[in-house]
Amino acid sequence: MKMVKAIEDRLKAAFSPRELVVIDESAKHAGHAGNPGGDGETHFHVQMRADAMAGLSRVARHRAVHTALGDLVPQIHALSLDLDA
Repeated sequence: MKMVKAIEDRLKAAFSPRELVVIDESAKHAGHAGNPGGDGETHFHVQMRADAMAGLSRVARHRAVHTALGDLVPQIHALSLDLDA
């Protein structure tokens, strides 16, 4: 899956996480808005543990991830984040 790899690569480069799991959950949303064809690569869950998140509020952590993903964000319909230091 190229989007999962792209997300992983950007998050690894930005945060050097101890733990990183990126799951494509698009199949759960086939036929819904943002994934009408059920092709995948539209809905993702990210679980990440990184020292770079220490001291950041929940909102700041989410903003940091969105910044790191940059131009990928408009291609993602849904992104759930489980972030911790």
